[in-house]
Amino acid sequence: MIFADRTDAGRRLAARLHHLKGQDLVVVGLPRGGVPVAAQVAEALGAPLDVCLVRKLGVPFQPELAMGAIGEEGVRVINEEVLRATGVTDRALAAVEEHERGVLEQRARHYRGERPPARYEGRTVLVVDDGLATGSTALAACRIARARGASRIVLAVPVAPQDWSARLGGAADEGVCLHTPRLFHAIGQFYADFGQTSDEEVIACLERGRAAHATSDAPPTEGSASPEHAPPPHDREVRIPAAGAALDGRLTLPRGAPGIVLFAHGSGSSRKSPRNRFVATGLNRAGLGTLLFDLLTEAEAVNRDNVFDTALLARRLIQATEWLREQPGTQDMEFGYFGASTGAAAALWAAAEPTADVAAVVSRGGRPDLAGARLPEVKAPTLLIVGGRDHVVLDLNRQAAARLSCEHQLAVVPGATHLFEEPGTLESAAELATDWFSRHLASAVPSAGAHRRPGRS
Repeated sequence: MIFADRTDAGRRLAARLHHLKGQDLVVVGLPRGGVPVAAQVAEALGAPLDVCLVRKLGVPFQPELAMGAIGEEGVRVINEEVLRATGVTDRALAAVEEHERGVLEQRARHYRGERPPARYEGRTVLVVDDGLATGSTALAACRIARARGASRIVLAVPVAPQDWSARLGGAADEGVCLHTPRLFHAIGQFYADFGQTSDEEVIACLERGRAAHATSDAPPTEGSASPEHAPPPHDREVRIPAAGAALDGRLTLPRGAPGIVLFAHGSGSSRKSPRNRFVATGLNRAGLGTLLFDLLTEAEAVNRDNVFDTALLARRLIQATEWLREQPGTQDMEFGYFGASTGAAAALWAAAEPTADVAAVVSRGGRPDLAGARLPEVKAPTLLIVGGRDHVVLDLNRQAAARLSCEHQLAVVPGATHLFEEPGTLESAAELATDWFSRHLASAVPSAGAHRRPGRS
């Protein structure tokens, strides 16, 4: 079994955990890679999402091999078998532990700020990671949950060695694993995309989780704005009718938003893409609406030909746009398209339609070349964002930019690779996108009594 990425793994894992839905449950992900998996599970089960802060103690000369783990609540797990096999001394172990303890405290401040951990006492705590190798971090997480008063602990991972449950020694009350291969060398061998998860992605997942479970009747804190001046955004799940399909999505509308950005995700991704959600959160903070939706149904996505069918994906984007224009409260808004990877081709293809009426397009790490002959027909101002170290895609974007006749700009983020995993690079891309949409969507809004722009029905 091979998972496309952590989002795919989270979806599949959630399907096996449906029996937990409706319980007094909290889902906790192990940073960093376990959080996007846990985010999918939490959303599917309608449960709050938190992080369980643990740090692997890697062997000094082989950091990926865990000789133990540390965590919150003073939890410490040591794998004596690994220590004996590697010959790591007590002094070397202590040095690694001191370093990781500092990182642990820094991550706690970074991810939670001043917020306390979620309440575990008397609840079922579902611990989720992107896989289990030695089991040290999972064991530490289970011990943390127990120390915080969890009434029941469930550990769930997409992949683990065949003897994984024995490695935990009963630390969890229930274990769920989708794949236990006979030959297991590393977690990454079972993912097509096992790129490093960034801190920004972790924070975006946590913010989405908090927004989904924020209580509307919570009293305002001292110094907070009144509801009249700082209303919560309209944020709801939607289902978009398309030819022969119904597409799931999430529509977020801050009050007074001048426009909405529709997201076209890349191959193998979905509306739950942590990178797109991170960008969407930035747009919402800037007062812009967002629609994150699946371009394909789960059944359609199984066929890889559909995933790379730019014409089909563009058609779905157009249908979502038409649906959005008919919804109460969005009829007079301006729309923009944000495309990532192959989704950028769909966004540009849709924007090139003769009847298209979009105010701006942004591509992040996109493949605009897949829009081919459609590029000269794009009329909307277009921003192409590419990582400076994504050399092949950068060259393709330069060629595509030369074919655009509309207002356009190529923005290169220094040090970024294709997935913008490097520290600060995704944030830079989000800021560029937010600035572009803020300028072009706001400036396209007609003044009171003015006629609508040509092409708007």
